[in-house]
Amino acid sequence: MKYLNLKLDIFEKMKKINLLNEDIFKLFWKIALPSSIGTIFQNLYSLVDAIFAGRMISETALAAIGQTFPIYFVIIALGIGLSIATTSIVANSVGEKNIKKASNIFCQSLGLAIIIGLVISIFGINFGSSILKSINDDQNTLILSKEYMNIIYLGSIFILLLMVTNSCLAALGDTKSYRNVLIFSFFLNIILNPILISGNFLNFSVFEPLGVSGIAIATILSQLIGLFYLFYKITKTEIYNVFKKEFLIPKFILLKEILFQCIPASIGLMMIALGSYIILYFVSIYGNNAIAGFSSAGRYEQLLFLPLLGLSTAVTAIVGQNLGAKQPERVLETFKKAISTGFILLSIVAVILFFTAEISMKLFTNDNEVIFFGSSYLKIWAFGFPAFPLFFISNATFQGLKKPSIVMYMAILRFVLIPIIIIITINKYIALDYTYMFIGLVIMHWVVGITYFFYSLNKIKNLVN
Repeated sequence: MKYLNLKLDIFEKMKKINLLNEDIFKLFWKIALPSSIGTIFQNLYSLVDAIFAGRMISETALAAIGQTFPIYFVIIALGIGLSIATTSIVANSVGEKNIKKASNIFCQSLGLAIIIGLVISIFGINFGSSILKSINDDQNTLILSKEYMNIIYLGSIFILLLMVTNSCLAALGDTKSYRNVLIFSFFLNIILNPILISGNFLNFSVFEPLGVSGIAIATILSQLIGLFYLFYKITKTEIYNVFKKEFLIPKFILLKEILFQCIPASIGLMMIALGSYIILYFVSIYGNNAIAGFSSAGRYEQLLFLPLLGLSTAVTAIVGQNLGAKQPERVLETFKKAISTGFILLSIVAVILFFTAEISMKLFTNDNEVIFFGSSYLKIWAFGFPAFPLFFISNATFQGLKKPSIVMYMAILRFVLIPIIIIITINKYIALDYTYMFIGLVIMHWVVGITYFFYSLNKIKNLVN
């Protein structure tokens, strides 16, 4: 038995990823690939939600779920901000060989996730409908949006806990566990959605149809099951081996360190939600079909971001550990190689996005006007795709270097201030036109992206030196 345990221990060590010494491109492959595969299923998950809403319920339901994105993304932004802080500090602590601190940070992050989840539930249920009404005051759409989001608010604790647990595993180089969760959730969602929407199982009526509420319930159930699995995976790590009960007691110094990373990152990501709110506001000028088309297109577009998201996860983990291990040359090498890799990947993705624009929209609906608005957006936005690595990789590197405030300021400019100026200028001085609006945003996207890249390159050189 001892011999068997020894062999298993050796096997586990062989499977571990060494972020401090292995070839950078090989690390991208080992970390980004499973992360990207997992995120494919995560985005297919939301894609399936939209398809079921449009096909099984109505175009109104499709618009209702679509217009909740800015609010839903605030929840995700808070989770990602906390996750980024956890990944960065845990990776840095592991690089410094301080496993006890890494375990302590993870426990403190779990506590913060619970508190934030409770605040979201209370605030969302009481004030969420007012925010939705400011986007679109169509009563039928608002009723469905409120039904959907009230369940999401109540389940936000599970969403946040899942994200934090995954971030700890990612800091250790394990992106496969979350990939498995997302694949399982995707197939579970396909099974649960039609049952919960219709109330039927194998042609038997089991309960009253839940409609859009059923879609939200399916989401929360899958998050809960995934959370149990990731907790189990944590018990197999060195983080768990050094765990002590006192790590669960709130510690001001550690909470301050987490929040120092979390708050700027979350604010930066909330700017994406605010930016989406601003664009949805202007899109709503063209009616419910424009909202349905634009929001559905966004779900398809997110699916094609996956290689870049996986690459960003790898960059944060690699940079974080090498910063802790005092290997600055690896940090700069990671940044440069990730930028070039991301540019090639997103250029290929842009071609796919352009030529599949109309086909993809037909998955959601047969309405020609909805298809027009969605496919027009996708074809224009495809030209901006190769510039995304300039933002994502720079941001991931700064997060790994524990400089989240830079990411926050960039997000305020990119998602809020500049788009407002661009859209208002186009509408007032050129034409009140749906396509012109997005053409202007793509041009802005490239100009800001190139500027940010040169700033980031110079800043990273100074930081690591």
